[in-house]
Amino acid sequence: MARPELILASASPRRRELLAQVGIVPDRVEPADIDETPLKSETPAQLADRLARSKAAVVAERHPEAVVLAADTVVSLGRRLLEKAADGEEAARFLRLLSGRNHRVHTGVAVAHAGRISVRVVETRVSLKVLSETEIAAYVATGDWQGKAGAYGIQGPAGAFVRRIVGSHPAVMGLPLYETVSLLEGVGYRRG
Repeated sequence: MARPELILASASPRRRELLAQVGIVPDRVEPADIDETPLKSETPAQLADRLARSKAAVVAERHPEAVVLAADTVVSLGRRLLEKAADGEEAARFLRLLSGRNHRVHTGVAVAHAGRISVRVVETRVSLKVLSETEIAAYVATGDWQGKAGAYGIQGPAGAFVRRIVGSHPAVMGLPLYETVSLLEGVGYRRG
């Protein structure tokens, strides 16, 4: 029996790189365009779950025979969400908030196939060192913060800011690999 087509419902090059690390290459990349506005009283974990599920559902509706993989990453400081910064000023403000503090990264991963959607949400705790204004300005100037929840990417220059991580490093990058492979295997998708 032929393996079903695998569609990655994300434009993130980091997610494609992470999948390649475990021998998975999507047949197609088709980002889902959904409203990512948090709902009132929605926790960060609930938001990550809902967004990953919604992205998978939108793409699966167009391709019912395919296996659709979607993910979303939410950064929070307490119950405060730190979404993708709109500009350098907001990125610097986010980094000042995270400086010397612990925060949580929730990554939801969803797999849709044959009319069903399975979701896992992975929580990772991250602690950043105390950042100087010079470090913040230099990082913001790199532009590496653009398009990243919480205004930093652990896989880039901001990796030098991370004092401690408890949980899944790949989840902070945007895709928890263990859970992703488990979900794909759960619908019968095999690597290779």
